[in-house]
Amino acid sequence: MQMQATKTVGELVSANPAAARVFEKFGIDYCCGGNKSFAEACLAAKVSEEDVAAALEKPEPKCDERDWQKASLAELADYIVSKHHGFTKEEIQRLEPLISKVVSVHSQNHQELRQIQRLFGSLADEMTMHMMKEEHMLFPYLKDMEEAARHHSRLAPPMFGTVRNPVRMMMEEHDSSGQVLHKMREITNGYVTPNDACVSYQTLYRALEAFEQDLHQHIHLENNILFPRAVQLEAEAQ
Repeated sequence: MQMQATKTVGELVSANPAAARVFEKFGIDYCCGGNKSFAEACLAAKVSEEDVAAALEKPEPKCDERDWQKASLAELADYIVSKHHGFTKEEIQRLEPLISKVVSVHSQNHQELRQIQRLFGSLADEMTMHMMKEEHMLFPYLKDMEEAARHHSRLAPPMFGTVRNPVRMMMEEHDSSGQVLHKMREITNGYVTPNDACVSYQTLYRALEAFEQDLHQHIHLENNILFPRAVQLEAEAQ
C-alpha cells in the first residue's frame, strides 16, 4: 500500500480500523485531530512519515471491528453506547476510588498525582454529562432522522434547529476531553510509573492509558463517521 499523504488520519482509520493501533503507538491524534492530513499529523506528532507508513503496511492481526461506514446510523450509535459509553461509565466508577487510594499513599513524593486526580475528575464529570446528552437527545434524533429518510417521510423540526448544532457542541466537548487526555499523558510521561510505584499505582497508570485509548476510538467513531454521515443525511432530506 502506498501511503497517500493528503488523506486525513480520520479517513485512514475509518477505512482500516487496525490503523488506530499504529497511530496510538506513534502518538498520532486520529480522533480530535482526525481532520489533519497524514503528513500534517506526522509532523504534529514529530514522527517520520516513512516510519508510520511502513508500520501501516505491515500485516496486522485480523481486526474484528466491522466497517462502520456501511452500517446504519442506528447500529453505530447503539455500538458506541454499548461498547464505549458502557466502558467509560464502568471505568469512571472504578478509577476514581483507585486514584484516591494512590494519591493518599504516594502524593507526598509524587505531587503530580493530585493534578492527575483533578484532571480525571473534571474529565469524568464532562464525559458523564456528554454521554447523557448523546443518549437522551442526539442519538435518538439521529435514529428518527434515518428512519424518516428510509420511509421518505417528514420529520418534525428538532428543538435544536439543525443536527449541525448538537454535533458542533459534541465535537467541541471532544476537543476539551482530548486536551485533558493529552495533559494527563504529558504529566505522567506517557504513563511510565516511578521506581517506587506499588501494584495499585501501576494498575492505575495501565488503566488510565487504556481509558485514553478507548476514548480515542470513541471520539473517532463519532467525529469521523457518525457525525459527518448524520449531517449529510439531514442535508439530503432538505
